[in-house]
Amino acid sequence: MMQFFRTSEYQSMIYRLLLAYVFYFISRFFFFVYNSDLLDVNSVYEFLQLCYYGLTFDTTAIFYLNGLFVVLSMLPLWINPRPRYQSMLFYVYFIPNLIGYAANFIDFIYYKYTFSRTTVSEWDVVKNEANKLSMLLRFLGTYWHVLALFILCASLWIYLYKKIRVTQTPYSKGYFYYGLSSVISFFVVATLMIGGIRGDFRKSTRPINLIDANRHITKMQHADLILNTPFTIIRTFNKKTFKKVSYTMDTALVDSLVNPIKQYSYGVENLPNVVVFITESMGREYMGAFNEGKNITDYQSFTPFLDSLSSHSLIFPNAFGNGRKSIHGMSSVLAGIPSFQDAFTSSPYGNQPIESVVSILKSQGYDTSFFHGAPNGSMGFLGFSNILGFDHYYGKIEFNDDSQFDGFWGIWDEPFFGFVKNTLDQKDSPFFATIFTVSSHDPYIVPKAYEGKFPMGFNPMHQCVGYTDYAFKTFFDAAAKEPWFEDTIFIITADHTNTIHYEEYLKPINRFAVPILIYSPKGTFVGKDTSLAQQIDIYPTIAELTGYEKPFRSWGRSLLDTEAKPFVLNADGPYFRYTSGNYICIFDGSKAVGFYRNSDLGLENNLIEKRNSEMDIIELECKAFIKDYYDRIIDRRLK
Repeated sequence: MMQFFRTSEYQSMIYRLLLAYVFYFISRFFFFVYNSDLLDVNSVYEFLQLCYYGLTFDTTAIFYLNGLFVVLSMLPLWINPRPRYQSMLFYVYFIPNLIGYAANFIDFIYYKYTFSRTTVSEWDVVKNEANKLSMLLRFLGTYWHVLALFILCASLWIYLYKKIRVTQTPYSKGYFYYGLSSVISFFVVATLMIGGIRGDFRKSTRPINLIDANRHITKMQHADLILNTPFTIIRTFNKKTFKKVSYTMDTALVDSLVNPIKQYSYGVENLPNVVVFITESMGREYMGAFNEGKNITDYQSFTPFLDSLSSHSLIFPNAFGNGRKSIHGMSSVLAGIPSFQDAFTSSPYGNQPIESVVSILKSQGYDTSFFHGAPNGSMGFLGFSNILGFDHYYGKIEFNDDSQFDGFWGIWDEPFFGFVKNTLDQKDSPFFATIFTVSSHDPYIVPKAYEGKFPMGFNPMHQCVGYTDYAFKTFFDAAAKEPWFEDTIFIITADHTNTIHYEEYLKPINRFAVPILIYSPKGTFVGKDTSLAQQIDIYPTIAELTGYEKPFRSWGRSLLDTEAKPFVLNADGPYFRYTSGNYICIFDGSKAVGFYRNSDLGLENNLIEKRNSEMDIIELECKAFIKDYYDRIIDRRLK
């Protein structure tokens, strides 16, 4: 019997699209299971409500990935129901869907390190790595349970897909087949697809973006449960986050609020050597000296040496990172240039003359060196160090002993620190050195000779922290015997945070909590400064410590300048977080959408409906900073 309507084909197509929704729900459930401590969902109802809000973002991702499948499913071809054609549709359906689906599973683990869904910018992390395949294989081996879970879900998805088959009933080849059954249906489905991809059917509404996941939530981390990773990748593909702001502000007002040009007159008799350690993933949580008085139940420190050094140093237990990735930390610390959604170094504006701690020290006659035990070029550090103008770059090649290679990231910290010390022994003063460590990182291993030496703690990261702390001890013990040591200022910080154990550091603001420590063997800097501090403050601090008296560009403040107003700025996805005075301002790029007490690190009580004059000033400061930031970067005025 002839059919005028392609019922079987349409039913199969709809069924297969609905399967995608089912499996997106499953992946969202497992994303929550793996990250429940970070997402702070308090009930089944709240979880299901967030899943409901997530349907809009699932629809966009699913329709993007299945656009070709829908078109081929609806083409009015008489061969459509035939087995070969349906076999072809099978691959058109599953290749993009499973690639996108795999991205969700990667974030089961990766979210613990970035505290946000993966975007295209994550490519910045691995694009300069020569061992991408081994990194992938290591990830799959370490987190085999995620791979097994993905294979199980994918197999079930394929099984359910094949449960419904298109019948081969002959169709009418006349007007009704082409007109009613195909053309009209095609336009109906096309309209639904366009609306689904945009996230709304209103013509005046822009397509939904990452920021729209915050429409219905009171806790900002819930946006990451609403989102899905294919959506965040698709929506950030080929997007320019480095663009000037949409609002206008008077230049004089911006300058008065931001004070982007600094000048100090600290004065020094002899130029000190300066050594900066940017410690991989060394969150403030791990260091006991930075947690005194925080009343954290059953707190345990994993850095006995750094705790001891802190008692002879000036430390900042209220310090924060400006970004989430290693390359973010490098540009923040050395050039005072923070990164928000995307790394500044990967933007079209990264390759320009940049005034930095390197340039101001070189102008004073310093020899400048960058040390990183990874393969040369890893993380993009070699390229950016060349832009900054370092005289020397010392990496795995210069170390020249692969027996000390950890097999994944680079040379173990202890032997590489020894290499750093021996290299500095050959330098004439004054010199400046930056050491970027590698060992306190996934896959959380230590050299075989030290297995069992350091406390295992509460998660695998803790023994690695203990090992890197020991590497610091061996470095300082050896360096203290050298003549250059006494005339050197040491600064220790971290690029970003890592895995979290204590509830205090699960709070959204504390997910950026890093240490800043200044040590002088002469005992010049000792004490605890509880004012706000951030990575971009290190560059102007070094300028003042070395007696640099000329004007220079800096968005941060010298940590020795007690008159400058402390603040911290970083970003969570599309939102900026500006902390100053008594409040934390959440800024969406054009206006404030939240205000919280500076003690409300969990961002639980939004005070936006109780705005006061201090909040107005803080919002204005935030707007001015962001405007000056993008204006100077895009207009190439970083020097």
